[in-house]
Amino acid sequence: MASTNKSIVLITGANSGIGFELAAQLLADASKHILLGSRTVAKGEKAVQELQSKNLPGTVEFLQIDVSKEESINAAAKHVEEKHGRLDVLVNNAAIALSEGTPFTALVEVFTTNAAGPHATVIAFESLLVKSPHTPRIINVSSGAGSISRRLDKSNSFYAMKVEPYRVSKAALNMVSACQHAEYEERGWKVFVYCPGYTVSNLSNHNTAAAGAKPTSEGTEPIVGMVNGDRDAEAGRFLRIGGEWEW
Repeated sequence: MASTNKSIVLITGANSGIGFELAAQLLADASKHILLGSRTVAKGEKAVQELQSKNLPGTVEFLQIDVSKEESINAAAKHVEEKHGRLDVLVNNAAIALSEGTPFTALVEVFTTNAAGPHATVIAFESLLVKSPHTPRIINVSSGAGSISRRLDKSNSFYAMKVEPYRVSKAALNMVSACQHAEYEERGWKVFVYCPGYTVSNLSNHNTAAAGAKPTSEGTEPIVGMVNGDRDAEAGRFLRIGGEWEW
């Protein structure tokens, strides 16, 4: 078992977008060791190589994890246990927006990745988080699209946006986060649910700068504060840049 005095942070879905940018920002700190989670080996290893080429102070390694498959989640947890023996921070970032197929199968697929996956990942890594010498932190990357209050507000600029599977899955993730907060608060753990806003990513072909999406770095910066414990007083809230969303 390898040991490190660094803070060990797992980021799922980190080969691009918010996850990749978060890894890069955290690696500016020499006290961080990043487990870059990716379901695809080639993309994950390429992302690690790109980050290592930047010669950032922190360290990074690839971890294969497909949050839509329970066996992959459990295998990843076993690997981390054997290599590191613990986990300090878990960032549930992996997500999909759309799926082909019938309305039923599309909802099931998106829900599995965006809600059931983060739920199962926390359960699988719970025994490693409890071994952290620091305050364990869970950060679930959600979306304002999952706010029921905002969905019913006709003045909301995204009111016309349908994407029901994505909305439903993020609303479910918000409840998963609330349940995790209720479960772990008495243990001193911190659970956050955070919306990075409309940022550049590969989530959909609309998440581009040309379409008006903000730079990925803007949506990622607040997560760094959560990882570092600077925002512990805000745990259990539905956070966004500069404030909160209604549930």
